[in-house]
Amino acid sequence: MLSIWEKNNFIQYDHIIIGGGIVGLSTAFFIQQKYPSHRVLVLERGLLPSGASTKNAGFACMGSPTELLEDLAIMPEEKVLALFLLRKKGLERLRALLGHNAMGYATNGSYEILENHQKLTQQDIDRLNQLLLSELGMTAFRDASDKINEFGFEASFIGGIIENCCEGEIDTGLTLQCLIRKVQQSGVEIKTGCEVTQFFEHPTQVEIICRQPHSQECISFYGATLSVCTNAFTSSLIPDLDIQPGRGQVLLTKPIPGLKFKGIFHMEQGYYYFREYKGCVLLGGGRNLDFATEQTTSFDLNAEIQSALEHKLRTLILPHQPVDVDLRWTGIMAFGKTKEPILSQYSSRISLGVRMGGMGVAMGSEIGFQLSTWV
Repeated sequence: MLSIWEKNNFIQYDHIIIGGGIVGLSTAFFIQQKYPSHRVLVLERGLLPSGASTKNAGFACMGSPTELLEDLAIMPEEKVLALFLLRKKGLERLRALLGHNAMGYATNGSYEILENHQKLTQQDIDRLNQLLLSELGMTAFRDASDKINEFGFEASFIGGIIENCCEGEIDTGLTLQCLIRKVQQSGVEIKTGCEVTQFFEHPTQVEIICRQPHSQECISFYGATLSVCTNAFTSSLIPDLDIQPGRGQVLLTKPIPGLKFKGIFHMEQGYYYFREYKGCVLLGGGRNLDFATEQTTSFDLNAEIQSALEHKLRTLILPHQPVDVDLRWTGIMAFGKTKEPILSQYSSRISLGVRMGGMGVAMGSEIGFQLSTWV
């Protein structure tokens, strides 16, 4: 039950965005910049961003060589290039918006580890470099197999290492904290703990219904436009979309004395990934071991996958070295039949920026900018 003060001041907005991750916050910021006098509201289901924006591995990446080659096997070159550029533009837009320091951005090297069963020829590398050269103005990939011993990896498992010359790493917690501050300073309102259960489009506005966190009562917010930026959680609001959640398992070790490597690393078409973080190893992935179980929006740990991550950690990444795991967590991504995001106008008042394919950190701000152009 609302008071007259609440009805007059807290429920009516010009533009409402569902989702408080990188995509949703970027959308809100660019809409507020476009319409400074309008009221813009972000509704986030959790007290903290609930998807993958703060639960990832902190990679500012545009795609590993084997991942891009896998894409080329099922997609036309122009679509693979467009997806690559979407990631590139997103990272550039986010860096321009916040600055390097605010994101904890660093370039300590980016590499893909090829295990013995994987084959990547010089012809494959040349093909990728040629495809990306006109957009990057530089060679993207080069052989770095001479670094295997330098990094301290178990050489008997590794068939080679490819360096990616145009990727970095970020602190996504710091990034979201700074993005939230920037968005709020622009005039956007953010309400957390607001789980949207459904929405209805009326002739002159959209009604968004939220469950109140302290009771079973619901409250309706109203906006002239609605932007849905809920990624894997979108299916609960719009069931007919091609969206499958994909849970990512992550672990973080305790500090490793004398750790030999920095930077970010991919393995097995991007299904595994690890990096150095403050002298620790942050390792995630393994979704390909149990696709069916990991198609969920539950944040539970998968013991089988966590065990597989530890096995790679102890046998390939830090062989013959004692290591203790300090933290474990999961993040929820969204995938579909294609790797392209869903970026569309659902109706004259409602637009969608969802299904980031595990690349929301990279493409999120560009998706948000494009959504703002439709408002």
